[in-house]
Amino acid sequence: MKKILLSIAVAFGLSGGAAYAAGDAGHIENIPFSFDGPFGSFDQNQLQRGLQVYTEVCAACHGLRQVAFRTLADEGGPHYSEDQVKAYAANYDVYDPELDDTRPAVPADKFPANTAVGAPDLSLMAKARAGFHGPSGLGINQLLYGIGGPEYIVAILTGYTGEEKTQAGVTLYENTAFPGGWISMAPPLADEQLEYADGHQNDVHHMSEDVAAFLMWAAEPKMMARKWLGFVSLFFLGLLAVLLYLTNKKIWAPIKRKEKAA
Repeated sequence: MKKILLSIAVAFGLSGGAAYAAGDAGHIENIPFSFDGPFGSFDQNQLQRGLQVYTEVCAACHGLRQVAFRTLADEGGPHYSEDQVKAYAANYDVYDPELDDTRPAVPADKFPANTAVGAPDLSLMAKARAGFHGPSGLGINQLLYGIGGPEYIVAILTGYTGEEKTQAGVTLYENTAFPGGWISMAPPLADEQLEYADGHQNDVHHMSEDVAAFLMWAAEPKMMARKWLGFVSLFFLGLLAVLLYLTNKKIWAPIKRKEKAA
């Protein structure tokens, strides 16, 4: 099936190893994430590393207001224990209308919003920033590589050239993946900026992939269940098609025999 889809992509003038963002967002390379494809699944260790990157780096400016702390314990996600989730949630303060004050968060709460510097919320960012569109926005690339949102995030985080400029009193940083080529967000990651508990590589590229995978899970935490439901649905549709075919043969068999006898 993948070869067929690849042939279609090539027929439309697309590269088999990379895909392109729409407009002037630049060239975005495909990354073979574990959750790509109809049978892909999230890597639990990668999600835990991505959460660490978000907590220690991204949370300073970006919120996750659509994500509940309790989902960090879900199977198919970071899959922390209940005690670990409780301890993690307690690091955040949330506003409680009943108390008219803030209190330590509990697993039932959601990550607090963070609008202090006007940075966008990251809850749905991996789905909102589709990077692969194909010709005329047909989305053919997405059949092969997924929506490209995580790849777009990785491209942004690794696309800084080191060049800066000041415009209207705002410092802008050159970024090869951002539309227009300049972004107001300073490079958030640096090699060996944090230490992973599992000893995984902690250069900018690997940290970018980890946080992008986590943000994909945050945007669609039920992806594995959706894929399984799709597989089961296709199986039963195929079974139904076979049964309908056999039923049709059985119903029309006497009539066809009479036609042959005549």
